[in-house]
Amino acid sequence: MNEDRYTNVRHLLCKVPEVTLYFWLIKIMSTTVGETGADFLSFQLHWGMANTTYLMFGMLLILLFFQFKANRYIPALYWGAVLLISVVGTLISDQLVDHIGVSLVTATVLFSAILVLVFLGWYASERTLSIHSVYTKKREAFYWLAILFTFALGTAGGDLVSEGLGLGYLKSGIVFATLIVLMAVLHFSLHLDSVFTFWATYILTRPLSASLGDYLSHARKAGGLGLGTTGTSLIFTAAILALVFYLTWTRRDQFPAKEEEA
Repeated sequence: MNEDRYTNVRHLLCKVPEVTLYFWLIKIMSTTVGETGADFLSFQLHWGMANTTYLMFGMLLILLFFQFKANRYIPALYWGAVLLISVVGTLISDQLVDHIGVSLVTATVLFSAILVLVFLGWYASERTLSIHSVYTKKREAFYWLAILFTFALGTAGGDLVSEGLGLGYLKSGIVFATLIVLMAVLHFSLHLDSVFTFWATYILTRPLSASLGDYLSHARKAGGLGLGTTGTSLIFTAAILALVFYLTWTRRDQFPAKEEEA
C-alpha cells in the first residue's frame, strides 16, 4: 500500500502528460506551428528574425516561470510552453545558419553534442532520463533544456536533409516518418528501451513536422501546396487549441491515480 501511495503521489506531481496518441499529435502540430509561425512573424509581419527571437524567448521565459510554479500538469500551460519552445528552437537554429553563416552540417553536429551533454548531465545527476520522473525542479529544468535542443537539432537536421541533400520537403517528410515507424517497431516488437525510443522519436518528429509545415506552406513552384505560413499556422493552432481543451476537460493524458488498498 505504501508503494502504491508513493507512486500515486509521484504521478500527481509529474509535470508532463502521459505519452499517448494525443501527445504525439499535439507535439507534431506544435512543431509545425513552430516552423511556420517563426517564418510568419519574421517575414510576413516583417518583425525580422532578431526581434522575433527576443520576443518569443521572453514569452517562453514567462510561460516557463508559471510552468515551474505549478504543482501539477496543466495542459494549456505545458503545451503553450512546448509551442513557444518550438519557435525559439527553430529561431536559434536559423540564426546560427542564416545570420552567422554556420553550415547545416556543423549546426547539426553542434546541437547533437549539446543535447548529448544535457542528457549526460541529467543522467549523472538523477540516474534517469524518463519523462515519467519529472516531478522535481531539477528534473524539470533538465527536461525543458533537452526539449529546447531537440527542437534546435531537429531544425538543423531537417534542413540538412531537405535542403542540404536536396531531397525536398515531401521526400524528407517520408524519410523521417519511416524512421519514426522504425522506432515504433523496435519498441513494440523488439522491446527496445522505452526511454531511448521516446527521445529518438521526439527528435525525429521535429524535422518531420518542419517538412510537413514547409510542404504545406511553400508555393507550388517551390514544391509545396501553397497554403502559406498564415493559413498553415492558423489551421494547426486551431487544432492544437481544440485538443488541449479536450484534454483539459477529459484528463485523458494524465496519469491515472492508483486506488488505495482497503
